[in-house]
This record gives sequence, structure tokens and C-alpha cells, in this order.
Amino acid sequence: MDASDHIDGEARNGLILQLVDWATARPRSYGEAMEAWASTCPALTIWEDALAERLIAVEPVAGAGTGGGRVVVTAAGRALLTGAR
Repeated sequence: MDASDHIDGEARNGLILQLVDWATARPRSYGEAMEAWASTCPALTIWEDALAERLIAVEPVAGAGTGGGRVVVTAAGRALLTGAR
């Protein structure tokens, strides 16, 4: 089940675009992303959907510990942003 089962596809896509844009604004840690984008609501799986669509990725950072990975925007995520502007 993904967010498209519960929210309008346009709203879902807008939220995913917002997440990808947020991740490009400045370096973001995984912990910071979870504070901002994690959801326990099965209707709002924006973070998971963006990962599944390979628009963002989490790269490990040596010595950073749990939550210290770095969120990066993939080539597909950058293409999404370019197409939206």
C-alpha cells in the first residue's frame, strides 16, 4: 500500500517534489529527515515513496552513528526538480 491509495496523486506528487526540493536546500542528515518527513500515517508514505522511486538515497557517513547518514538527491530526483521548474 502506498500514499496513492489514500491521497490524490497530484497531492502525493507535490509532497514528493517538496521533499526532494527540501533535500537539495542544504545538506540533510537522516535523523533530520526523519524528524521532518517520517509519518506513522499509512496514507502519507512520502519518504518511503521517494526512496522507492530512487529520487533520494541515504548514504552512510563514517563515524556518524544512527541517524547520521546523509540524505542525497539522486539523478532522478534532480531531473524531477528540473522538470518541475
